[in-house]
Amino acid sequence: MAESEQPQIYLVTPPEFELGRFPDQLARVLDAQEVACVRLSLGTRDEDRISRCADACREVTHARDVALVIDTHTVLAERLGLDGVHLTDGARSVRKARKALGPDAIVGAFCGTSRHDGMGAGEAGADYVSFGPVGETTLGDGTVAEAELFEWWSQMIEVPVVAEGGLDTDLVRQLAPFTDFFGLGTEIWEEDDPVAALARFRAAMG
Repeated sequence: MAESEQPQIYLVTPPEFELGRFPDQLARVLDAQEVACVRLSLGTRDEDRISRCADACREVTHARDVALVIDTHTVLAERLGLDGVHLTDGARSVRKARKALGPDAIVGAFCGTSRHDGMGAGEAGADYVSFGPVGETTLGDGTVAEAELFEWWSQMIEVPVVAEGGLDTDLVRQLAPFTDFFGLGTEIWEEDDPVAALARFRAAMG
């Protein structure tokens, strides 16, 4: 995942999807907008289900030269030939994942709203750090990652940063100057036309 002046799109799959439909939908979205990376973020822990979904998505992403990473499952990332892993426990597993997957794999870390965790993940070798949710949410304890965190990070830290969770176009406009990637998932997949929804977010990125 390379840095550029304008923020890039980091696409997150729905937590559940139909294997017969979603890969085509994903293909249409990837063909419509430039996407830096796709994250397979499934709610299930069924290894067979995850593997089949990963295979289907990998076929779509790799045909378009887009990286595919998976939430949490470092072992499956390697076994399924994915490009890396997105860790959800801050800095704790970064070194272990890097050692397991090697220097070329993408290792990202979700750090909630914790600047301290973010710095730790960066020092441990994460390729990017993700903060969120940035929008109001009833999930978790309701804490949001404020614009100030992204502004500070962009000034002080070299590691690319992802803003995700509860995004809308106003938040995207506000954060675009300080953010390398926007993690968009349910924000587009729950719309009737994900391609049009993603186009609106892309326009808001400047």
